[in-house]
Amino acid sequence: MICGKTEIEIMFNLEKKVAIVTGGGSGIGQAISTLFAKQGAFVVIMDIQAAAARETVAAIHNSGGQAMYKACDIADPEAVQGAVISLRQELGRLDILVNNAGIAHVGSVENATSEDIDRLLAVNVKGVIHMIRAVVSFLKEKGGVILNMASVASQVGLADRFIYSMTKGAVVGMTLSVAKDYLSFNIRCNCISPARVHTPFVDGFLQKNYPGKEAEMFAKLEASQPIGRMGQPAEIAALALYLCSDEASFITGCDYPIDGGFTKLNT
Repeated sequence: MICGKTEIEIMFNLEKKVAIVTGGGSGIGQAISTLFAKQGAFVVIMDIQAAAARETVAAIHNSGGQAMYKACDIADPEAVQGAVISLRQELGRLDILVNNAGIAHVGSVENATSEDIDRLLAVNVKGVIHMIRAVVSFLKEKGGVILNMASVASQVGLADRFIYSMTKGAVVGMTLSVAKDYLSFNIRCNCISPARVHTPFVDGFLQKNYPGKEAEMFAKLEASQPIGRMGQPAEIAALALYLCSDEASFITGCDYPIDGGFTKLNT
């Protein structure tokens, strides 16, 4: 213990940093927002789900952290640009962007409609581009970190995930490009590729598609991970914290699978 804090708290300290987390009101984004605030960051939750985002902000405040909610549809480039500019003016700085917001789709190339493709491209690809474009001009001043949420779907073939896999592959590609283009500005850019993580989305998916068989299907999903279970949002958040902290200052242009062995050990 040093001055009342453990060594781990001192190591991964985000005090005086401002972090934007898109989709930060629920699931993995909520876990990231909560952990970053615990480590001293002022967290801006950028989300279109107002109720969930405000509940997360309230929980952070109740725990002694600092956070605010900023309504924004990341698929709208003008809305994103305006939101980021106003945040910079209000808070005085921006240090970290976590591009977590995303949507899923189940289906192959044959049953993926043009509307489905446009919807996922608008959020999962263009939304990430809009956020990076809006933030990078500010990060160029003093440096910073961009962390994108990809998926194991970008690395392995998953059944009925055609559009989703395509969009997450694009996220990995743009991560490498941004990391290369902004090396000289001290901007680091990495991404995380989770396998199945137990979030409210999983529960909702099972309820919708397997009514009455939720427990059975949940067990099958867990068994599909070599480690024998799904990941937890807090475990993804811990990796995000490391990659956005000063302790990861030598890391850029990397994609980190966090998958219980899914991509390498699934034979």
